[in-house]
Amino acid sequence: MNREYLFNGRKPLFPFGWGLSYTTFKFDNLRVEPAEIGSEGAASVFVDVANTGSRGGDEVAQLYIHQQVASVTRPVMELRASSASASRPAPRRPRIQAHAPGPRVVESRHAPVVEPGVFDIMVGPSSTQTSQVSLRVIAR
Repeated sequence: MNREYLFNGRKPLFPFGWGLSYTTFKFDNLRVEPAEIGSEGAASVFVDVANTGSRGGDEVAQLYIHQQVASVTRPVMELRASSASASRPAPRRPRIQAHAPGPRVVESRHAPVVEPGVFDIMVGPSSTQTSQVSLRVIAR
């Protein structure tokens, strides 16, 4: 298999989620509630998406996670959820909500577990345009 793309440092021509539109959108007010959960808990992630252009359009919010410290190597950005919204140009800001279950890793015995720690929650229109908040998972 040809996997040299993993190690060459070149950036992709078009990042994941890239696309053209007849309008523009602004992502704002990213938050996670609650900011701390137990290993069996779940958190909700909210972001306001505003159509800032002159035409109606659709936008997809992508939610990525990254565990800052883990017992096994994790991806830098792991796509966990996405949510589409359609809006007309207006000052209103529709809310996109994605429920993120506790981030699971497969440990050495091949069982999925949720490790305590700090997780970066990233949301945006593509993998290169994200805002970030933290979620703390504690052992209970």
